[in-house]
Amino acid sequence: MQGNIMQYPLLTHDIIRKAVERSPDQLIVSRMPTGAIHQYTYADAYQRIQQLANGLIGLGVTSGQRIGTLAWSHYQHLECYYAISGIGAVVHPINVRLFPEQIKYIINHAEDQYLFMDPEFIPLVEKFYQELPNIKGFIINCTRAQLPQTRLSNVIAYEQLLSDQKPYFDWQRFDSRKAASLCYTSGTTGHPKGVLADHYACVLHATVTGSSQFLDLSPYTSALPAVPMYHVCAWGLPFSAILYGCKLVMPGSQLDGASLYQLIEQQQVDKAFGVPTIWQTFYHYLQESGNYVPSLKLIAVGGATSPSALVEAYANEYDVYWMGLWGMTETGPLATTAIPTPRVMDLPLKERIAIQSSAGQPIFGIEIEIFDDYNRPLPHDGDTCGHLKVKGPWVIEHYYNSNVKVCDDNGWFDTGDIATIDESGYLCIIDRSKDLVKSGGEWISSAILENAALHYPAIQQACVVAAKHPKWGERPIMLIVLKPDQQFDKNLLRAVLAEHVASWWLPDAIIQVTELPLTGTGKLRKVELRKQYQNYLLTQ
Repeated sequence: MQGNIMQYPLLTHDIIRKAVERSPDQLIVSRMPTGAIHQYTYADAYQRIQQLANGLIGLGVTSGQRIGTLAWSHYQHLECYYAISGIGAVVHPINVRLFPEQIKYIINHAEDQYLFMDPEFIPLVEKFYQELPNIKGFIINCTRAQLPQTRLSNVIAYEQLLSDQKPYFDWQRFDSRKAASLCYTSGTTGHPKGVLADHYACVLHATVTGSSQFLDLSPYTSALPAVPMYHVCAWGLPFSAILYGCKLVMPGSQLDGASLYQLIEQQQVDKAFGVPTIWQTFYHYLQESGNYVPSLKLIAVGGATSPSALVEAYANEYDVYWMGLWGMTETGPLATTAIPTPRVMDLPLKERIAIQSSAGQPIFGIEIEIFDDYNRPLPHDGDTCGHLKVKGPWVIEHYYNSNVKVCDDNGWFDTGDIATIDESGYLCIIDRSKDLVKSGGEWISSAILENAALHYPAIQQACVVAAKHPKWGERPIMLIVLKPDQQFDKNLLRAVLAEHVASWWLPDAIIQVTELPLTGTGKLRKVELRKQYQNYLLTQ
């Protein structure tokens, strides 16, 4: 028997529309790429979002089409999130830190129809714009007078597009299972893969993650996501923060300690979000400058393991609660968190720091489990390690443009992580089952780096493994075997690598060895190499 309640779809445009009714004067603050501070109200934003929606319709954008964005975290990018998804198209934020070949691949794989861009990314796209057969035009986030000279065709100034439109849009209701956003993984195993989220997943994720059992957002919150908007839609904060009426403070591209301090102090930020590297850098800035951040009460940290010494330092020196969390592109992204419950806050400091340093407990809607190699569930004793699997209403079922399910017959998605779960359900990520390097919260593909090294004629074999790093958590180091009677120059090799990968992917050390250990099938035995070289950068 079915219930008798209306089948009323909740859509992303409902978030901003209802937020304006409740909190029209709440602020959205942005540091622009120029460094200037821009601020306006929810009501201002909503009017411009409606203008953009009309502009998109005028450009011929239709339901289901993918619209790419190459931009930092600021108000124009936020407007794209709501207007694009609101008309039934799909917003596709692209990671600006990927190297050009990957960005070109992602745009083409998504079949983006238009590309919204900050002006600084024009030279990047000019490298391959003629190889983008589906792109109909480029919208540059600036005024008409600010449009730079470019070889790109059909270039439109963002502000000119909006100025020609009515400040009212007739939002349509459609199935909440219609796609809303498309985010790509970082291409850690071959090409990047797309994760296509629908309106149902986006709205439910925003509702749950913004609630008191996760980020505890409200109109009294001044929230600063030091998470780029291309990074899994900034952890969903452009939706959850506005759903709960927060003051939203977006830092643009400037995530150094001084810039973050300026925004936190000026905007009285009490909650901030980002990967551990950001907050390690911010901590060093506070130590060196002698500044304090009395408004800041909580930082939610994910993307890499939380260093317990830093968790404790924030608590003792700045009275800031470091809240560990975990998620990934495929989990929509947020899945677990260590919220400051009364029980946690009453624990002795050492026990509390251990919980804060963990990945936390699964939130409502998310189930996690660990399994052995034979897919048998393992005990939650805090010691037993297993393959971490997850399921839930915003967890991936299959990748974009693929009909192959990535979850098993019981609905579990294998995250590729090795983890423990304790008696209270707290998750601790121990290791990864794939050969990746996670540097500053971003993945680096060892396979792509190894393949890039083979463009250097003298190299016969290359192997990349992760080594511990005091600032970035991990950095890649490269082991190479030369062809007989060959020599190599490290600077020249790094120049060759830089032609194929982003500069921040370049290995911190290149080590020549006589041979590399191989399995019986000819594969590299990376487990033993990781053990051998894991502390290499710490001892140099």
